[in-house]
Parts: sequence; structure tokens; C-alpha cells
Amino acid sequence: MGGGGQLKTTVSNNALTALYTTFAVFGILGGGVYNILGPHLTLFAGCSTYVLYAGSFLYYNHYQHQFFAIIAGAILGIGAGLLWAAQGAIMTSYPPENRKGTYISIFWSIFNMGGVIGGLIPFILNYNRGDAAATVNDGTYIGFMAFMSAGAVLSLTILPASKVVRDDGTRCTHMLYSNVTTESYEILKLFYNWKMLLIVPAAWSSNFFYTYQFNHVNKPQFNLRTRGFNNVFYWGAQMLGSVAIGYVMDFSFKSRRKRGVVGISVVALLATGIWVGALANQIKRDLGVIMDFKDSDYAGPFVLFFSFGLLDSMFQSMVYAGFYKGIQSAGAAVAWQIDNHKVSGMAQLIVNWVLTTVSYPLLLVLVVLAVKEDNKGEEEQAKQVAPSSAENAFVH
Repeated sequence: MGGGGQLKTTVSNNALTALYTTFAVFGILGGGVYNILGPHLTLFAGCSTYVLYAGSFLYYNHYQHQFFAIIAGAILGIGAGLLWAAQGAIMTSYPPENRKGTYISIFWSIFNMGGVIGGLIPFILNYNRGDAAATVNDGTYIGFMAFMSAGAVLSLTILPASKVVRDDGTRCTHMLYSNVTTESYEILKLFYNWKMLLIVPAAWSSNFFYTYQFNHVNKPQFNLRTRGFNNVFYWGAQMLGSVAIGYVMDFSFKSRRKRGVVGISVVALLATGIWVGALANQIKRDLGVIMDFKDSDYAGPFVLFFSFGLLDSMFQSMVYAGFYKGIQSAGAAVAWQIDNHKVSGMAQLIVNWVLTTVSYPLLLVLVVLAVKEDNKGEEEQAKQVAPSSAENAFVH
């Protein structure tokens, strides 16, 4: 929606900065909690914090106090760390080796279905409010809270790895995270690992561009109902993009290295075209005009925003690691505060374009030099999840 559905983006920017700051820390600490609670309770604890965050904006709608939203954002960062720790363990251990890319694509599609529903809620509930409506109504936040609560309860049905049997009759690898001290030490060691340093620009930029996309494209150009409508297709595009890049990474060529090179090249070409379109939109748009999805000139900006969704899912499905999530969160925290300091949309566009473009040749170097053709030995019966392997950064 941009700005958390509010007229001004300040409260949302501050809440998201708090969120990604704590997420950067608890992305490391979450593994220890997962070891103790297992997948279902860790997911439930993480999902529950999303309900609180949506509730904080319902509170803000009435009292205009941002303190609750900022605290809820920080708590959500803790919950997100737990959620992604559990998700990372499940995605690493449950699928067979030759289907990891496909499973991650399926996960990404389910994950983005939440965004599609999240776009439909404000679109439907604010459909008849007209262009004068500046903030979403209470029903929008209540709808979010209801869906988030249902998701939290459903997470309790997740089976532990020890009870999951694959289609071929094999059992899942029993995954454990190392303790917090070891995990922190391994993360620090990565800053001396040239392989992992090559993914830093990609990791930093992967959530960095959200600020521009939502606060400088979706929010200022469209009315409330159209922003919800756009979000339906933005997250829907992510489902298409994740399936497409998953196919390239799993099935396009026999050689793992060739699959990686082709995948990165496809994303690089697509991204360049999308950023060119964003630049054209940034230059020609009329800042005083708010568009509706029924307007005749809506098609161009809509296609751009849809393409942002494609790019996001393909970019993030291409690179996947615990180290990546930490750098990603730090980048996002910085991005939301940059926007809070009124940096222009054009400046943010250029920075995002440069960051994503710089990442592609570095990822190609990593694929060529570090990705092995043979993956034997990865399916041990017990394994520690430590984000120090550059090879685990790529969807196989």
C-alpha cells in the first residue's frame, strides 16, 4: 500500500526501520529458538507478532501515536527472525536435493498468495471511498489481523522433520542450528570469505528497493483502491517469477553451473529493462495527478509495478542464505530511513538500479568459481545449519 495505508509515510518508515533492525539480529538468534521449540511452535511464535503489528496501525488510525507502531515493528522483527529460521530449516531439510529450487518456488508462491490477499482486502474494503480517502479504514487492518491469526494457528499443524517421509520413501534430514555463540562467530567469519562477500550487493539491494517501489511508485501515483488492486498483481507476479526462475535453476540444463549463469543472466536482462521503464515513469509522471485503475493512462504504470513484482521474486529466489537475510535486513532498515529523510524518488531509483546491476557480475563470478557440478554428500542424516557455505546461497 505504501506508508502502511496511512497518509504520511513517517510512522511506517520508522516502524519498518525498527522491524529490520531487530530482524537483522534475531535472524541469527532465531536458530537457537528453533532448536528448542521445533518448527511448529517457532512458526506460531513468529506469526503471532504479525497480528500485533497490524493492530498497531489500527490503533494509530484512531490515536495518531507512532510509539506503539514502532514497538510493534521491533517485536515483529523478532518474530520474523523466528519465522525465517524455521522456514529456512524446513526448506533446507524437507525437499530432496534435485527439487530444492522447485520447493522454494512453491514456497514463494504460497508466501506471495498472502500478499495477493493483502491487496484484495484494502481494494475491496476501500472500493467505494473515492479519491478523497487518505488512509485505509479500520476494516482493512481488522481483515489483516483475522488472516494473520488464522495463519498463526495453521502453523501449529506443521510436522517435524522426523515425521516427514518423502515420495521416494526417504526421510528428511534432521536439521539443527548451531548455538547462538557459534552462529554469531560463523557469521563474523563470513566477512573474511570472498565467496559470501560477493553476494553482499545482491543481499543489500534485495529489500532496499521496496521503499522506492511502494513509497515512490504505488503510493503517490494511485488512489487507495488502486494501490490495493496493484498489490494483488504485484504479489501475483511474484508467484509467476518464482516458478519461472525455479524452473531455470532446476531443469533448464544438466550442468548446475550453467543453470546458475543462465538464471543470473535472465534476471539481469529483465531487471535492466524494468529499471529503464521506472526511469521513464519517474521523468514523465505528473506529481499532482492521482490515478485510478479505470483511467485510460493507467496501463503503463500498472505494467511497471507488475514487473517490479516479477523482478523481486526472481532476484530473491536466485540467492538464498542465512547470511543473505542478515545483510538484506540491514539494507532495508537503511532504505526506510533514507526515505524518512526525504531523499528524492529519482535519487532512490538510481541507487537501486546501481546496486542491483553491480550484483550480477559478482554473482556470475561466484557461480563460475564456487558452484560444483556434483552435490554428493549434502544429504547427511544430521547436519548443522551454518550460513558459511556459499554454495547453499544458490537454489539448486
